[in-house]
Amino acid sequence: MPTKTRAARSTRPKADKVLTEAVDVARAAAVEISSPQDVGDHLGVLMLDERLAMHQFACNRRGYQGWHWSISVARAPRAKVATVCEANLLPGDQAVLSPDWLPYAERLAPGDIGAGDITPYIEDDPRLEAGFEATGDDDVDETGFFELGLGRPRVLSAEGRDEAAQRWYDGAHGPTSEVALKAPAHCTTCGFFLPMAGALRQVFGVCTNAWSPSDGAVVSLDHGCGAHSEVELDLPSSEPEQGHVLDEFALEVSQPEPAVEESPVVAEIATSDEPAADLS
Repeated sequence: MPTKTRAARSTRPKADKVLTEAVDVARAAAVEISSPQDVGDHLGVLMLDERLAMHQFACNRRGYQGWHWSISVARAPRAKVATVCEANLLPGDQAVLSPDWLPYAERLAPGDIGAGDITPYIEDDPRLEAGFEATGDDDVDETGFFELGLGRPRVLSAEGRDEAAQRWYDGAHGPTSEVALKAPAHCTTCGFFLPMAGALRQVFGVCTNAWSPSDGAVVSLDHGCGAHSEVELDLPSSEPEQGHVLDEFALEVSQPEPAVEESPVVAEIATSDEPAADLS
């Protein structure tokens, strides 16, 4: 280990006083390709090789936050003057960069196609392969029309089928969606599950339940939702209960006071038309 360390240190370029002190020369080169206000503070110098160094200056230009001016300087053997080799504006770790360029055929993402949009033709699409031609045998050709894609220039390849199956299985109609995780049963036991034809029949089908959030979509056998045809749910009876129920929490119940029976004499006096006798 010590031997490797000494060897690594010996390969590093030695500091060159002429080049490291050529800050003004490097700044002048940066100002020449930009403007004085765009060249900021000196960030440091890095020895790239023997008699070759790079000075870096902060970039103050609007829209170039995190970028820096990189000026390479060198000198000839025994020379006492630094010469500018290259002047560049380079991005740093915090620089704002534009996204990587993509070919036009790869810029569209799933779901971007709208009315009137047309995708570019891909000649060597790995998801497709050559279709089948007619053989002249009615029975064979009839099967080919429905099963093998007879009459189409290209049909789905094994790679395209596997890619679609994985996308469907990992999507919103697979077993890991929130609806499926809370479902009381799987689609494989639902009467509204319509199996697919071909190799995908072993994993997928189509939902035909209008009440299901997956109606008309491809669903996996282990998908599920709350609209399963065979799940029973105990619901409270809709028939009214017999008799009357008094809610004592909403009404204040009070008992009527008993009526006071009047004396026959008092009642006769109250109903008599004659003036009351003077008892004094």
